[in-house]
Amino acid sequence: MNDQDILARIQALVEEEHTLRDAAPGEGDQGGDRQSRLRRVEEQLDQCWDLLRQRRAKEDAGESPQEAEARPIDQVEGYRQ
Repeated sequence: MNDQDILARIQALVEEEHTLRDAAPGEGDQGGDRQSRLRRVEEQLDQCWDLLRQRRAKEDAGESPQEAEARPIDQVEGYRQ
């Protein structure tokens, strides 16, 4: 996976996030499925952004960006901003 692939995935997730947020309350929401999906999309976005930052940092340091790996969601979600 290269940076363009990651950016395309981020764009797709952002579009899905907007769709989920713009949906009227209860619209297509089977027992909280929309909220659950929104939470998963947000986690995946954080994971993608983290991977992209790792790749860019490795490249800036003269290392291979291919060595970067997606970190577990619980680790990425635990970062302080």
